[in-house]
Amino acid sequence: MTDFSTWDIVRNLLLASRWTLVLSLVAFIGGGIVALVILFLRISKNRFAKLFARYYVELFQGTPLLMQLFLAFFGFGLFGIDVPAWLAAGLALTLWTAAFLAEIWRGCVESIPKGQWEGSRSLALTYVQQMRFIILPQAFRVAIPPTAGFSVQVVKGTALTSIIGFVELTKAGTIVTNATFQPFTVYGLVALFYFVICFPLSKFSKHLERKAATAYSNAR
Repeated sequence: MTDFSTWDIVRNLLLASRWTLVLSLVAFIGGGIVALVILFLRISKNRFAKLFARYYVELFQGTPLLMQLFLAFFGFGLFGIDVPAWLAAGLALTLWTAAFLAEIWRGCVESIPKGQWEGSRSLALTYVQQMRFIILPQAFRVAIPPTAGFSVQVVKGTALTSIIGFVELTKAGTIVTNATFQPFTVYGLVALFYFVICFPLSKFSKHLERKAATAYSNAR
């Protein structure tokens, strides 16, 4: 047993928290980019594009993230490709995040009144111009609160990457516990660190929801 002080435990968990934040940002930004592509496929008039986007969303929403992590980490090994844990974690979380963000944003786009679509068509705008100047700016305002709220789920989802060996906050907690034999203290601190990361995001999301609701009431 290694003699660890409380500060030693906190310091190790703080170092691991950096990777939790980095992985969350990678998943959220990468997932957002992929989600935009899926969104445009989902609302396009091309039947095959819509089917592809629909099945993509159903696949990643309908299967556990843990299974997706296993497939990303071990699946490529069947073809002789060695995938590092950080790459598998980033890839799986990015694709998983994209599926949920695409559906959130699709709902926001479809919430725009039909009158806006008809009005933009009466101005002889092309589909791309409609989306760029009329629909997406309005949908963006609606999408901010649920998108910010989902970011909390992304942060908590990073905890599952410990199962494939990626050393983030949860994995570091396991390593420190094995060294100190103080599971209550260590995992209590791990939970506290997750709370410190997620609570501001949750409060920010609720603030945006209230702000959006107030703006909508004033508009009416």
